Amino acid sequence: MIDSRASYVSATGCFVAQVAAIPVDALPGPGLGDWDLRSLVGHASRSLVTVETYLDQPAEEVEVPTAAAYYLRIAEAGGTTTPAITERGRQAGQAMGDDPAAFVRDLASRVTDKLRAYDDEYLLTTIAGAMRLDEYLRTRIFELVVHGLDIAVACGVDPAFDEEPVVDAATLAAEVAARSGRAPGVLLALTGRRSLPPDFTIF
Repeated sequence: MIDSRASYVSATGCFVAQVAAIPVDALPGPGLGDWDLRSLVGHASRSLVTVETYLDQPAEEVEVPTAAAYYLRIAEAGGTTTPAITERGRQAGQAMGDDPAAFVRDLASRVTDKLRAYDDEYLLTTIAGAMRLDEYLRTRIFELVVHGLDIAVACGVDPAFDEEPVVDAATLAAEVAARSGRAPGVLLALTGRRSLPPDFTIF
């Protein structure tokens, strides 16, 4: 079983190193969809910002039991490409200022230090509802891994993730697909029997 806290800290460290290696003059260039690279990196940095923020928002009882349930709720609310999410990415990119590498490094240091004061069963309030900390961290691992790969595509700076965050992200993606009724198609694709449609997404 993957330790979501250790995996999150590992993924965070990788993200810090990746951002430090991005040439500053690449930031205004293409990122993902409507985001330039700065906005994409800013959006990914919210995987740290939200943990720092949500730890200060305790909850009384679980409303979202798993990381997969979190993404299913997000999908029901409009998915991961709404105008509001796009704008938050842009704002997060601008918030990094003139030295994104230093901003991300300092943010990661604060978050990893802060995490030490909370156990894995701590309940926090997220945008999708109240969750256990360990399950919420799985959603942040997913974001860091997927957007780390997006950043690599955009600028050629590859992330050096450890195996655990990548395995957890892939496992979570498969679970979201399965719990949204698309398990047969995914299984057929993963076993080489059929290709996924070009527009396939788990969201």
